[in-house]
Amino acid sequence: MKLGPLNHLGIATPSIPDAVARYRALLGAEKVGEAFDLPAQKVRVCFVDAPNSQIELLEPLGDDSPIAKFLEKNPAGGQHHVCFEVPDIHAAKAELEAKGAKVLGEPRIGAHGTLVLFVHPKDMGGVLTELMETPKGGH
Repeated sequence: MKLGPLNHLGIATPSIPDAVARYRALLGAEKVGEAFDLPAQKVRVCFVDAPNSQIELLEPLGDDSPIAKFLEKNPAGGQHHVCFEVPDIHAAKAELEAKGAKVLGEPRIGAHGTLVLFVHPKDMGGVLTELMETPKGGH
């Protein structure tokens, strides 16, 4: 497996509209996607484009959302995960597990419509790390 490009930083927030307003007012963000629900992941998602990556704003869809649990500990929100691209998610999963890393669940469809998986923070220096299969046709 070879580490691919940084795709996005996942930022948990109690309010996507408030977070978007903050990125626009303080950092001059111009290109912001429409927020959408991802019920399988129990989150509402909105992407803010940066010149070389994206910020994925994550708001919980219900009290059983992983983001709701994150916000219990971090009420104002904060960095939830970092996401890198890999060419083949199944090969990445097999290699990580062979190296003793804990992969959280099976690959599943993520917010970009491609397969993703998460690597436990204890294996990544305290950072929840998402790997996503590079979208067909590039970024």
